[in-house]
Amino acid sequence: MPCVGDWLNSPLSIVQGIFAQNVPNSDWEKKVTEYFKEKLKENNATNWVPSLNDVPVHYLKPNSLVKFRCMVQDMFDPEFYMGVYETVDPNTNARVLHFGKYRDVAECGPQQEIDLNSSQTVTSERQTFYCVPVPGESAWVKEISFLTEPVQARVSPSTSYTPSRHKRSYEEDEDMDLHPSKQKEQHTGKSCCSGSDIHGCVEPKRLETEASAGHHVISPNCSPPLDLNFPLPGEKGPACLVKVYESWESFKVNDVLEVFGVLSVDPVLSIVNSEERDGSSLDPMECMDTAEEQRVHSPPASLVPRIHVILAQKLQHINPLLPACLNEEESKTCKFVSNFMSELSPVRAELLGFLTHALLGDSLAAEYLILHLISTV
Repeated sequence: MPCVGDWLNSPLSIVQGIFAQNVPNSDWEKKVTEYFKEKLKENNATNWVPSLNDVPVHYLKPNSLVKFRCMVQDMFDPEFYMGVYETVDPNTNARVLHFGKYRDVAECGPQQEIDLNSSQTVTSERQTFYCVPVPGESAWVKEISFLTEPVQARVSPSTSYTPSRHKRSYEEDEDMDLHPSKQKEQHTGKSCCSGSDIHGCVEPKRLETEASAGHHVISPNCSPPLDLNFPLPGEKGPACLVKVYESWESFKVNDVLEVFGVLSVDPVLSIVNSEERDGSSLDPMECMDTAEEQRVHSPPASLVPRIHVILAQKLQHINPLLPACLNEEESKTCKFVSNFMSELSPVRAELLGFLTHALLGDSLAAEYLILHLISTV
């Protein structure tokens, strides 16, 4: 029986097991969805799933289960992928079926090759959404959402996958820009190294390159920095390409969603996209999209990670203190909500009367004042 760590840290292994048990039946996809749906219902298991809203991408384990509270900002054209494909070993002619769902890159063994002409190949379709954090979300909403998650849900990703690259803080970068002599001293101090210490010689060059990047000097051979196109300035959350496999027609632009899916940050995506752009520049008729359009639709996975959705739901609100669903026929807590609202009604009436008296009988001004007070919460 799979433990919690299996379906959280290695959801693709669970999918592989279900796929192997149900091939060649086509209902394995429904069983995968049902499996994770049942798992997320157990003992508030949704709180154990690390959130991209709280945990930086480089602290999350690739191909692990994550969640993301976001808004659909753009919808790309549907894309085709190999839902099922077959690999063959040239030495033994052994054939193995694989699933391509929830993946960006087809996987096969070191001695295997993908048989593109196999009769077992199934071509499927998926939709890609460009999603951003919910615009204008209050700071207290993010704090409460972060504090309500168990400690294990926030710590486990960083212990299972630790980035090897360490960047300087923003304050250090700013200090370098204001005091170039300090940067020069650090550079000359570290440049004296022996021939065996190769890393010591390379590090100052990288630091100097990173510091000079603060001056926004763009080389003619380098592409300009990618604009994540957040609706509001100052947003620090990540943008994601959310790949939806079913019922994507029920989602619309500006819908607020919470998605649970497989995190994909495969560096191969950046290499493939770079090769595609180089190829299209050699043959302009090969692709109608401009280089900028390709760059926006296929940004580097390290900057804009991919989420392959297993479960997704529309959010009626983003208040973490209220039940997720407020519809009377869908929510089991509607009685609690109705009782809560009935208790608030006399409180609001009493507050309105007090403010009306304080404003010399101007009830309209009192209404506006209440709305103003609510908007500042």
